[in-house]
Amino acid sequence: MISTEKTLLLNPEQLKQKLRRIAFEVYETNFEEREIVLAGIVGQGVVMATLLKEQLEAISPLKVQQIAIQLQKTDPASHAIQLDIDSATLAGKCVIVCDDVLYTGRTLAYSLMPFFQTKLKRLQVSVMVDRNYRRYPVSADFVGYALMTTLNDHIEVVLEGPEAGVYLR
Repeated sequence: MISTEKTLLLNPEQLKQKLRRIAFEVYETNFEEREIVLAGIVGQGVVMATLLKEQLEAISPLKVQQIAIQLQKTDPASHAIQLDIDSATLAGKCVIVCDDVLYTGRTLAYSLMPFFQTKLKRLQVSVMVDRNYRRYPVSADFVGYALMTTLNDHIEVVLEGPEAGVYLR
C-alpha cells in the first residue's frame, strides 16, 4: 500500500535556490554560447525548463529558446516521441533536456532520441532530483538535489503553486 503521508524535502525557497544554482552551472558550462535550447519533458519537465529559462535570462546574456518533448512516460517505446519544433532547426545548438526526477533513466533515455536525428553541438541533461537508481545508462549534467532512495519510495516534485516543494512518500 502506498503511503499518503509525505515528508517535505525541499521547500519553495530551497527549490528556487536549487534552480538558481542550476542556472549558474548551465551558464558556466555554456558561457561561450550565444543561444541554448531548453527542452522540457511534458509535465514537470516543461515547468522546470520555464523556470530555468527565467533564471538564465536574469543572470546571463544567453538567448534561451524553450521547446517541449512529448512522450508517453508509462510506455515510451510504444508511442512516437515528438518535439514541438522541427529537430533540423536545432543543428549546431546546445540543447539541455529538463525533467523533474531522474530515477531509472528510462524516460530520459527515450526523450533523448529525437535529438539524435540532427547534429547538435552539445546535448546535456538537467533534473531537479536525482534518485541515483539507474537501469538505463543516463546521467544528469545539472542536478538540484541528489538522494538515495529505496524502490518503495516515491519522490514528488511540484515546481509551482502553493504546494511547491519536493516530497518523499
